[in-house]
Amino acid sequence: MNFLNIQRSRTKKLKLGMSLRASNLLHLLVLTFCLSLSYQAHAQTTRLERVLANKELRACIWPEYYSISYRNPKTRELSGIDIAITQDLARELGVKLKYVDSNFAQLYESLEQDRCDIATHAIGITEERQARLLFSQPYLKSGLFAVTLKNKEGLQTWDSLDQPGRVIAVAAGTVMEGVMSKSLKKARLLKVQSPGTREQEVLSGRADAFMTDYPYSLRMIDLTDWAAVIQAPSSMSATEYAYAFAKGENSLQIRVDAFLGLIKKDGRLLQFAKKNNLEPIVLLK
Repeated sequence: MNFLNIQRSRTKKLKLGMSLRASNLLHLLVLTFCLSLSYQAHAQTTRLERVLANKELRACIWPEYYSISYRNPKTRELSGIDIAITQDLARELGVKLKYVDSNFAQLYESLEQDRCDIATHAIGITEERQARLLFSQPYLKSGLFAVTLKNKEGLQTWDSLDQPGRVIAVAAGTVMEGVMSKSLKKARLLKVQSPGTREQEVLSGRADAFMTDYPYSLRMIDLTDWAAVIQAPSSMSATEYAYAFAKGENSLQIRVDAFLGLIKKDGRLLQFAKKNNLEPIVLLK
């Protein structure tokens, strides 16, 4: 091969290489453009529109929450006021309902990492949570209750809880953790992380009592033969419960808010509350 032919061959290969690189670059640019359009379209789609388009509402629940979103350990069936409410909500939206197991310690993570569209396990409204989440209008309001062993010596009144040597358990991430952290002066606060339970701490003797609310106190009365319940004095503030959403675009929050307002007026919320023995704490206005 003479010099001229060698040069022609090199030129041909160079042009071919440049053509392939240009083609690859063009392909990359087109792909990037398409992904950008897809991201923009997703960003411009509201949460409510995505729920309706997917025909599915993902609702976070805490399956241990008696009368709220409780999964029977024997039948595996769900019951509670929030199960009834979300079933009616899904029917009105025309979508399927997908329950996602969660708990209060995972509340922020579940919503902010898009594991669910809405948290529907009676989320207590606090300043700390309002800084990170959106809330619907409240539909329940509960004070505090202490659960201890029946006939436990020296522990029959609220004032007997906050005493030297006492250990009071709370579930991590709950409203009770924040309230008792501020109110206990003499007793020690024990924060229980899942999968541990407050009941185990009391039964084992590691705690003298645990703090809960009205719905969960019903569980202790209905399902155990060892629990005694002590109600907090009326001077202690009660907490309003609502549904929670990740901060940002609020279309689903607005739609759920309207739905809660509707079932308060048409009697469904009261009906659900009575069925689950929650009439004393339901908010109808």
